[in-house]
Amino acid sequence: MAKDNQTMVTDFILLGLSDDPQLQQFLFLVFLVIYLITFAGNMVIMGVIKADPQLHTPMYFFLSHLSFVDICYSSVTVPKMLENFLAEQKKISFNGCITQIFFFTLFVGVEIFTLSAMAYDRYTAICDPLHYLGIINKRICVQMVLSTWALGFLHALINTVPVLNLHFCGPNAISHFSCELPPLLQLSCTDSTVNKVVLFATLVVFGLSSFLLTLVSYIHIISTVLKISSMVGRHKAFSTCSSHLIVVGLLYLTGFFLYLKPNADSASMPDRLISIQYSILTPMLNPIIYSLKNKEVKTALGKMLRKFKFLK
Repeated sequence: MAKDNQTMVTDFILLGLSDDPQLQQFLFLVFLVIYLITFAGNMVIMGVIKADPQLHTPMYFFLSHLSFVDICYSSVTVPKMLENFLAEQKKISFNGCITQIFFFTLFVGVEIFTLSAMAYDRYTAICDPLHYLGIINKRICVQMVLSTWALGFLHALINTVPVLNLHFCGPNAISHFSCELPPLLQLSCTDSTVNKVVLFATLVVFGLSSFLLTLVSYIHIISTVLKISSMVGRHKAFSTCSSHLIVVGLLYLTGFFLYLKPNADSASMPDRLISIQYSILTPMLNPIIYSLKNKEVKTALGKMLRKFKFLK
């Protein structure tokens, strides 16, 4: 009966990164620039890959898909974050919060499985080059991409649906700049142990399995590359993988650090700053890392720029 008399929360307040109005204006400009770079950079990668026939290979098919996911991934949190920097009341509705959690969980799932698919692609190309085109053909590439979306959707559904069974009666201030599960579960008036167990289990099953697949692929890749006698060949093989390793490291190290530590629901300011890496900076850095470290992408980008200059 007491639970029925409690007032149910219909809105949440996102505490964000600062309550200083001047600092919020500065942060608005910083994250606006980050979002524009993220959007433009990933669109350029997708455009270059589509325009250059030499990049119509499985590796760049996956890279183009990763760029699309990065745009979606960043768009889940940053626009609302920018709105709250300028708003007096930094609110998000209950339905809006649940929706943000669902799509954030969906896209981060698609992201990590896409990175695993890219690792398997590089493993096949370097460790079994004679059968590469037979193994990683167009049909398999499409199936792998569809699988990343299916697994991402399952990951999001498993974590989001149980939240609908919780009651929130106050306080309603989320210690974060977006709706993420750990700080939201901390506000529940009902026992959220099941939700925390489900979150941990899906992180182990989906996250660690994806990480181990990527790790095993690169152990075989490095072992194969070290057997190459030619320094030029060894350098070329490593250069095609180094970009991917940097991206994987940035995403997994920060994400696992926050979600797998015992006090993951504290959402302290250092935790919020670290979460900026995997939720906002990684989608921006991906196209920069791939374009700077990949000779073929730089060549194709140069050809495109010269073409536009000629047309003008």
